[in-house]
Amino acid sequence: MEKSNKTFSDDVVLKIEDLGIAFGGLKAVQHVSFEVKKNEIYGLIGPNGAGKTTLFNMLTGVYTPTEGTFYLCGEELKGMRQEKISHKGIARTFQNIRLFNNMTVVRNVMVGLSNRPEYRCGFFTSLLRLPKHFKVEKAMLEKAKELLRIFGLDDEKNLACNLPYGKQRKLEIARALATNPRLLLLDEPAAGMNPQETEELVETIRFVRDNFDMTILLIEHDMSLVSKICDELTVLNFGAVLAQGKVDEVLNDPEVIKAYLGDDE
Repeated sequence: MEKSNKTFSDDVVLKIEDLGIAFGGLKAVQHVSFEVKKNEIYGLIGPNGAGKTTLFNMLTGVYTPTEGTFYLCGEELKGMRQEKISHKGIARTFQNIRLFNNMTVVRNVMVGLSNRPEYRCGFFTSLLRLPKHFKVEKAMLEKAKELLRIFGLDDEKNLACNLPYGKQRKLEIARALATNPRLLLLDEPAAGMNPQETEELVETIRFVRDNFDMTILLIEHDMSLVSKICDELTVLNFGAVLAQGKVDEVLNDPEVIKAYLGDDE
């Protein structure tokens, strides 16, 4: 798919225009528009069932939008398959951690690296175990260990399922970064974490932004985490945009407070 003829600012990584999807007669998401700028940590919040994860599923090709579109660095990605969108530079983590539990920690990251062209081997090269296969595998192993070292996981020799919960979250982020994305989507990364693990996660997200030159869009229910690390917010409610803007303004918006806490009247 070619780049759009529209004019985009160089600092806009993700542009969403009037995005929506309907399942039968149910409009799960409708008329959502916002921009995420380079190196921003942008928050997507809202009550349960507001359409946040559905939006992520559209951005990653799980669902095809029924209205509107979206662009990554000026290129329209609507309608592309999941694998193609991943190659273009969008990676994600999940609310419920999805690691390869019966693989080792390092093998999980190597799976992410296999998405990149420099680590690909032809089918017969791998089947016949030709020298290139071993060369590529060694390069992948070294790169995986390098990523794990950044997250303090390089000494972990166990299967992924045996890691503590907080380390599993870090491993999932490391695997996502292994695909070399331009935009990282984090779906409720603090879910199930204790306060200490949440603080460590805040530092991890900042580290990823600063050291990987990364732009991050995250869904989160922990408002203390959101207020600490997000630059801007969009609030969804019943699939539509309720509020947008700077964090303090949005979190103090009476309509946002009502959506989370309910109407006392």
